Amino acid sequence: MNQRLIRLPQVKFMVGLGRSSIYDKIKKGDFPKQIKLGRSSGWVEAEIQTWISEQIEASRPESPRSFEYHRASR
Repeated sequence: MNQRLIRLPQVKFMVGLGRSSIYDKIKKGDFPKQIKLGRSSGWVEAEIQTWISEQIEASRPESPRSFEYHRASR
């Protein structure tokens, strides 16, 4: 299995949230927890990608077909 760890600046860039928001969501259990790497921390990139996908899915309860229908009907 090929897993990559990413650091906070890249996580912030990927999710569009600031440091405080990320750590607040971690405390609430709403964001993947970081992994300690000695004195620093990193996140599993696949977990961040999954979180992003879940946010997209939660914000779009319509099925993809209904989206295509609405676009085509305009």
